[in-house]
Amino acid sequence: MCLILLSYLNHPSYRLILAANRDEFYDRPTAPLGFWDEAPHVLAGRDLKSGGTWLGITKAGRICAITNFRDPAVQISDAPSRGHLVADFLKGTESPQIYLKKVKEAGTRYNGFNLLAGNQSGIFCCSNRAEDIIRLSPGLYGLSNNLLDTPWPKVEKGKRCMEKILSSNEIDCESLFELLSDRNMPPDSDLPDTGVGIEWERILSPLFIKSDIYGTRSSSIVLIGEKNIVFTERTYIKNDSGSMKHETRQFSFDF
Repeated sequence: MCLILLSYLNHPSYRLILAANRDEFYDRPTAPLGFWDEAPHVLAGRDLKSGGTWLGITKAGRICAITNFRDPAVQISDAPSRGHLVADFLKGTESPQIYLKKVKEAGTRYNGFNLLAGNQSGIFCCSNRAEDIIRLSPGLYGLSNNLLDTPWPKVEKGKRCMEKILSSNEIDCESLFELLSDRNMPPDSDLPDTGVGIEWERILSPLFIKSDIYGTRSSSIVLIGEKNIVFTERTYIKNDSGSMKHETRQFSFDF
């Protein structure tokens, strides 16, 4: 994941609303959203190169998502895949607090990440680029490739637009997908300097990213109500001509 917008205990109809974009190289093999054969209670897409995932939920309402922390100057060439941090939580039974404490203890093995993990008792966030594990209070949050609520243009714009969508008692998934599809670039003066150079800062700055080799591969929306979960994923496929087509999958179940 490279952008997560999260409303927690902040809407009359849903205890959690998550809208997120996964950005990745176009040639990295990926399985779309579905229940896993070896863990039928886990609903997630899958990175077919390393076996992990970027976002998932279980039939019991455990949810987990990850973003990379952009820091090209500090990279471990043989680091384990961060996607397994999400998969292991979803397949496990530990509380989010205990799991994230163990993740923090092993955090130096991995390249930079932010990890969200939660269940019906609460949502928590940790990073191997920060000291504390944060318990989320009711509110609206944005997470990209820096720490939680770092005011990057895409995070600030995403939160402003999502707040308008949240003003309605009923959440329209198409409105959230439209938000996640925003390709407008902010001015150079607003861009962060993360060490990738100005051209890549521009490419990575919109909510929806598109370039020759790298871009937004999928958009996801998770709605958790009192007793029901709806998970919708829209995957994007880049044609040889460079145009994008998409496929949408939706799963709904009680828990």
